[in-house]
Amino acid sequence: MELEIKGFIETSFLDWDGKIVSTVFVPYCDLNCPYCHNYGLVENPKQYETIPIEKIEAFLTEHKDFIDGICLTGGEPCLHKDKGLFEFLKKIKEAGFQIKIDTNGNDPDTLKKIIDQKLVDYIAMDIKGPLNEKYEKLSGVKIDISKIKSSIKLIRESGIPYEFRTTVVPTLLDIKDIEDIAKEIKGADKFVLQQFVAKNTRSEELRVVQPYAKAQLEEMIQAARSYVKDTVLRGA
Repeated sequence: MELEIKGFIETSFLDWDGKIVSTVFVPYCDLNCPYCHNYGLVENPKQYETIPIEKIEAFLTEHKDFIDGICLTGGEPCLHKDKGLFEFLKKIKEAGFQIKIDTNGNDPDTLKKIIDQKLVDYIAMDIKGPLNEKYEKLSGVKIDISKIKSSIKLIRESGIPYEFRTTVVPTLLDIKDIEDIAKEIKGADKFVLQQFVAKNTRSEELRVVQPYAKAQLEEMIQAARSYVKDTVLRGA
């Protein structure tokens, strides 16, 4: 079975710090985050053209001297474990390209297989919020926090470069929440705070919410750096 691909950005300078990549989008997600911008891929992926893998391979091959690799995002890539995910990753690696994968960490078993088979070069895991009852509100579904914790541990022990990242949504997260997340990942390689963008969120209520001012985000960064030295701001 071939991996279903519903989006392809040929050249991105933003999706992997220090790399030039092609960004590949897969459909579907097991979370229902109210601040998601890619919810069309989750709720109605049929509205998007399915992109042949051959088209992606041809572009990468033609631009091998320029493109470092791909960023596989979504949606949630791990949902495609029985739908061509591993075969696709192997093809890209065998062609000599690096791979970054974005994940919500809700499937540590699949993540472990990807790591064990040496199919990724960088992992970015979203941590939605503090690892408590608040996580379900932020992810929009019932969550087994032990799976999230397992993925965090697995990534940290993998030997693969990684980052954890949190979108800072006013009304849903505050400075204490950010500090609590940082405590949970104390000593991690990198923690990224992502600025909230109100436009086109899944939740209509959030579309009128003002993002945190940069000064407020800087306070959050300083609080987080007590636990994760390399805490940075993205998107502001």
